[in-house]
Amino acid sequence: MVKKVIAGVIGGLLLGFSTAQAHFLLLKPDKIFVEGNRRNVRLIAKFTHPMERGPNMDFSIIKSGVFIRGKKEVLKWKTRWIRAMKKSSHKVRMYFTNYKIKRPGVYQFFIVPAPYFEPAEEKFIQQITKVYVEAFGMEEDWDKPIGLKAEIVPLIKPFAIWEGNTFRGRVYFNGKPARNIEVEVEYLNTRGVKVPADSFITQVVKTDENGYFEYTIPWAGWWGFSALGDGGTLEKNGKKYPVELDAVIWVKAYPRPRGVK
Repeated sequence: MVKKVIAGVIGGLLLGFSTAQAHFLLLKPDKIFVEGNRRNVRLIAKFTHPMERGPNMDFSIIKSGVFIRGKKEVLKWKTRWIRAMKKSSHKVRMYFTNYKIKRPGVYQFFIVPAPYFEPAEEKFIQQITKVYVEAFGMEEDWDKPIGLKAEIVPLIKPFAIWEGNTFRGRVYFNGKPARNIEVEVEYLNTRGVKVPADSFITQVVKTDENGYFEYTIPWAGWWGFSALGDGGTLEKNGKKYPVELDAVIWVKAYPRPRGVK
């Protein structure tokens, strides 16, 4: 066991990241407001370490879709192979799709991926992920769950967030509030933000007795919240491993207007 831990740490150092940092399934649209004639939304999905800007990991999609005003549509994805790291020859899958908005409302896009085996942590990870798009000013049902096995339901409008706003959510697993669990928070680091210590890479808050949590978003950009749950076990090579079942949500915080302190 000691040898496995040492090997995992050394492997992490060789890759340039700490194995303790969080995995996030990124699900990001190119816009979160649709109005006028620009009705096409392009979404990308990849499995990565957002604050550290990699590495990227391979994954596959079991099912996905979009909920709009009580109805569900299935999404069709195209695959693109990308480098696991900037100079690596190893390539992994990411996905993209184009979706045409047909009517006003709040669109909840989601992905259910296949469980990913993480050798360094000796467990499977499955992250059920969603993101929101608002169309033509109709803002109903953004605070309603859509029946996912693992889900974060926002308590603040998830498509109208300023930097400095406090994001509040409630975590559900199998339709029940998840109390006293960790929620990991990471910034999608597109600007090369440097942190003073590794502990700042993944922020962590906990849900209360009723499954609620909150986090004040410090600056503008895309932010991911991942609530860590128990998904039972899966077998690999004749051995059973735990499954970490996560509920993930992505939100975008907008910068303060000029002249506002």
